[in-house]
Amino acid sequence: MRWVGAALLFSLAAARLLLPAVAPYTGPVFTDVTAQAGIRFVHNSGRAGKKYLPETLGSGCAFFDADGDGWPDILLVNSKDWTPRGRRSTAALYRNNHNGTFTDITAGSGLDVEMYGMGVAVADYDNDGREDVYITALEGDRLFHNLGNGKFADVTKAAGIENANFGASAAWLDYDRDGKLDLFVANYVQWTPKNDLWCSLDGATKSYCTPESYKGTRSRLFHNLGGGRFEDVTDAAGVGDPTSKSLGVTVLDYNGDGWPDLFVANDTQPNKLYRNTGKGGFVESGMAAGVAYGEDGVARGAMGADAGDYDGSGRPHLLVGNFSNQMLGLYHNEGNGLFVDEAPSSSVGRASLLSLTFGTFFFDYDLDGTPDIFAANGHIEEEIGRVQPKVSYRQAPMLFRNLGNHKFENVSAQMGAAFNRPIVARGAAYADFDRDGDLDILISTNHGPAYLYRNDGGNRNHWLNVRLSGTKSNRDGIGAVVRVQSGAGKQWNMVRSGSSYCSASDLALTFGLGKSAAVTLEVEWPSGIRQQFANVSADQFLTVDETRGILPRK
Repeated sequence: MRWVGAALLFSLAAARLLLPAVAPYTGPVFTDVTAQAGIRFVHNSGRAGKKYLPETLGSGCAFFDADGDGWPDILLVNSKDWTPRGRRSTAALYRNNHNGTFTDITAGSGLDVEMYGMGVAVADYDNDGREDVYITALEGDRLFHNLGNGKFADVTKAAGIENANFGASAAWLDYDRDGKLDLFVANYVQWTPKNDLWCSLDGATKSYCTPESYKGTRSRLFHNLGGGRFEDVTDAAGVGDPTSKSLGVTVLDYNGDGWPDLFVANDTQPNKLYRNTGKGGFVESGMAAGVAYGEDGVARGAMGADAGDYDGSGRPHLLVGNFSNQMLGLYHNEGNGLFVDEAPSSSVGRASLLSLTFGTFFFDYDLDGTPDIFAANGHIEEEIGRVQPKVSYRQAPMLFRNLGNHKFENVSAQMGAAFNRPIVARGAAYADFDRDGDLDILISTNHGPAYLYRNDGGNRNHWLNVRLSGTKSNRDGIGAVVRVQSGAGKQWNMVRSGSSYCSASDLALTFGLGKSAAVTLEVEWPSGIRQQFANVSADQFLTVDETRGILPRK
């Protein structure tokens, strides 16, 4: 019988030779350029052995144009020591030098304020042409008005904003479409140092508590009255559920009626999908839409979230970062008010099962015209490996390439050793910081350094970067829908603040065009104005004004 075994082995070897060879990965890679870019920030969670809950949740990061020169700058949110220890911890503001490097301009910027910061949202709330900054902080959020040239003023009190409720993520939106940006803040739980509870993984040593131990709290909606003033309309607008434990928020128009809706990621409580009625309020529809719970009918530990059309259906779908052993949520918008989670049947779900995902978003990293998925991962408990050997505290990020037909390929391993470095990631944002056409990534970590990853090779495909300038609508064009049509097909995206976790990405929209060198471009503004532009050349940065159309390049 030896000859039978030998023949079988020969047949198997021959069969392998006949199998089609797997093509090596030749797509873009992300290069860690943190050090050469001059980013030296390290987050201070204030931890000193007491394992206070907020220590493990911060903090976020942002790409935005702080000084108005058209290049994305960087803001990194910081926390602080619980009791003074002779050092001062503030956020860090880095100015883009236009050559791949940044300069720390925090001192004297007005953002150099010590607070227990968590998240950041960026937008021009007073329509003066400068991007303003909102930072959520444990002891009370702060609104910073942009004075120009990288200088900011704290106008929180004058604006009438009061929120000291463990704010996490935040998003600017014009929910009533009056041309003035309103603000939604996702608040977490009722926690103070005095009511801090003792929790343990092993019954002997203190661990960070999960949110089941604490009562929920209302998130907040602040209506922009104009003149730099806001009013709290949380309860009147129907978004003040006191049992929520909210960490993430993304803005989307899930039913296509032209009014911005809100998806709120809740940690161990049902997620919320607030449908905008168009009459100044919202109706909670998460349960009916199928996004409140996981497939098993249990509320998951949801952190960050984003919305995007990953299959070209013309509808926004939802991406949700969840706790370890729960996998990412990839909710497909069926177009009838219902969503179906496709993650369990895809490589996205299988690959992310053991990860704890905070920052996550859709973006087209290879500019082929289809949105890909990025996930920033890291556990909350340093000792988790002692009780769950398969789960790690430090976890590598994940990148899923969109293959079309609802299929994604995990290409994380092809990004190199620096990208696959295990870290304790929290916030994540994207922008084209070096203005070469493709999208780069910024990651913040908990009690550790920030990381800047440059996209190398994405711009082998054509692209178009579109920034809006509203006149009747809000200046940033938040809520506007931009559509492009080219040889790569039809694409669209909505300008929106928020998404990911505690972070803010560039408000400009980048469209991957594959091999197409020109597009037809259409903009639908919140005011109802529609503009169409034919034969727009690829590989350029466009500014579209609501009144004047495409502006001449500076």
